[in-house]
Amino acid sequence: MPDSLTQDLAAQLQGAPAQRMAQQLGIEPAQASAAIGAALPLLLGALGRNASQPQGAQSLYGALQKDHAGLDLGSVLGAVLGGGGQGGQILGHIFGDRQPRAAQGLGQATGLGGDKAGMLLRLLAPIVMAYLAKRMFDKRQAGTVAGDQPGPQVLGDVLGQEHARVAQDRGSGGLLGAVLDQDGDGQLGIGDLMKLGGGLLGGHR
Repeated sequence: MPDSLTQDLAAQLQGAPAQRMAQQLGIEPAQASAAIGAALPLLLGALGRNASQPQGAQSLYGALQKDHAGLDLGSVLGAVLGGGGQGGQILGHIFGDRQPRAAQGLGQATGLGGDKAGMLLRLLAPIVMAYLAKRMFDKRQAGTVAGDQPGPQVLGDVLGQEHARVAQDRGSGGLLGAVLDQDGDGQLGIGDLMKLGGGLLGGHR
């Protein structure tokens, strides 16, 4: 079975990229790598949830095509470390009004705290978008991921598979479920808020 999007991107961010993000956040490289491993499923799982709706897939596909296609991950990393990349704006599209909850949940799950977790999400969001655009539109990769005719439906299918993988993971799925409500009304229920307590990744490690 091919690596999931999360696994593939996480592998690309190991080493020097993770070290650079660790320096930016003021944490140890090992902690940064672990936090990246927790943040990517959250971002890609949320994108998969959004893309499960036809309009959501169409909107995301258009954004990838217009703003993120043809970008090299290394240059995107350099831009976001320099304060560019519009990470906050991208997170607003991914999480909506649940963006603070996503940072809080990730911060509790990783020990980073909400502020640094929010910074990490802002660093990763443009990288995730550039990565998805590369998977969709790079002809060398499109045949293995998106077929010969990538489009909104294919993007939705690919991200839907990723969302399903994340949901099956006890740790990542718990965090994702705590951030994204289950009924699609944009509100977090009592059960969701309780999941944001101390045991987000209980049993995962």
